[in-house]
Amino acid sequence: MIGIVGGGIAGLAAAYRLQQHGYDVQVFEASDDLGGLAATYETNGDRIEKFYHHLSASEQTIIDLIEELGLDDDLDWPIGKNAYYMDGVVHPLDKPWEILAYPHMSFYDKFRLGMLTQEIDVRGGIPKFDSYERLEDYEDVPIKDFLVEHTSRGVYENFFGPLLDAKFGSKKEKVSAAWLLGRIKFRGERDLLRGEPLGYLRGGFGRLIDALVEEVGRENITTGVYVTDLDAEDGHVTSLTTEATESAEVAAADGGTATETHDVESVVVAAMPNVLEDLTGYECDIDFQGAVCALVTMDEPLTDTYWLNIGHDAPFGALIEHTNYIPPEQYGGDHLLYVASYIQDYEEELWQLDDDEVEELWLSHIEEMFPEWDRSSVTNFRLARNPRAAPVYERGYLDMVVPYDLGDDIADGIYYAGMASKAQYPERSLNGGIVAGYECADRISGKKVVVSPDDE
Repeated sequence: MIGIVGGGIAGLAAAYRLQQHGYDVQVFEASDDLGGLAATYETNGDRIEKFYHHLSASEQTIIDLIEELGLDDDLDWPIGKNAYYMDGVVHPLDKPWEILAYPHMSFYDKFRLGMLTQEIDVRGGIPKFDSYERLEDYEDVPIKDFLVEHTSRGVYENFFGPLLDAKFGSKKEKVSAAWLLGRIKFRGERDLLRGEPLGYLRGGFGRLIDALVEEVGRENITTGVYVTDLDAEDGHVTSLTTEATESAEVAAADGGTATETHDVESVVVAAMPNVLEDLTGYECDIDFQGAVCALVTMDEPLTDTYWLNIGHDAPFGALIEHTNYIPPEQYGGDHLLYVASYIQDYEEELWQLDDDEVEELWLSHIEEMFPEWDRSSVTNFRLARNPRAAPVYERGYLDMVVPYDLGDDIADGIYYAGMASKAQYPERSLNGGIVAGYECADRISGKKVVVSPDDE
């Protein structure tokens, strides 16, 4: 039996792939819910993710899996409007004429920004089309230095700077240019006249989790248990030990016990690197940031924009109005707005506030930004927190990723598919979780499937 630590999308993908290769599996999840960051809320219609999700066209592995599970007819690709809030004004930034009308950058700034987004290096006056092919070449380049040299100071100060503040806060100086270039490649499928199509599974990505659970088999998944120990003999993992969480307390209705030991051939740790360190002693130096994300249910829309970046010092990083992307009819006519912020330090005020205090802080600021908005339209405010929602993609990041196969580092038969794997670079995603799960499963079976040259 192959033991899998973690019932998020990476763990479920590993289990699914291992079963395809003919292995017996057992997934162990500490919480009572499956799906990790893709866990969902109920609404008056379809379920919706607690943390916002969408797909880019470059995420082929998850698109293939959706098709494989028979859900492809429900994968839609609507256009979500993007805009920038600056000095009290919402500036649309999807179409060329909207970008040209943006008043906070010069024409030269916009030209240099446009060339970078098209991956064209115009330094020296001669366009080069291969400067940005290798992300590794920019791993040790500070993102500010890169942007000032490859675009302009105006682009940095009036466009990227506020976005980096919102994304990385006090840690933005650590971030590498490779991360930004990777994001440009990751999000490069744009219609110049309409904007970027973004994929969304009708009914929510919870349907993908449900389909994976059904394929893996609920009998092969145990929730409400921590994996507390891994044992090895002669350099090879032999067993894992689980302990019931308080909420699960005794599987004793069946005569079980709170602590159990399971014999295993291999183990896939599909969890955060701190779990891997607790189980094996393997230390990962990647720094993670937390996230606080509210889902606000409203009777009326706030804007007509899907993704609104905030260009001033706000207590949140972005306003993501889901029902300007997916019709409100899917949610019983309600309008759904995500309010999101990253946390770099758990001593930050936002992380210390209780849910009611966050609600008051955030809704009050939205009232200041949009004086005509009526807070009485809010019918529900639900807050989700995650202490390790995303890595900080600092310089030298690729030297810190955890290998898929940890046989040389810990013991044979131990594999890693969590968020510190290479599959979650240059941005963490559901697609990256599936890739990581597949990579571990293919290494265990010896039937490696190369997803892309970068995943080797």
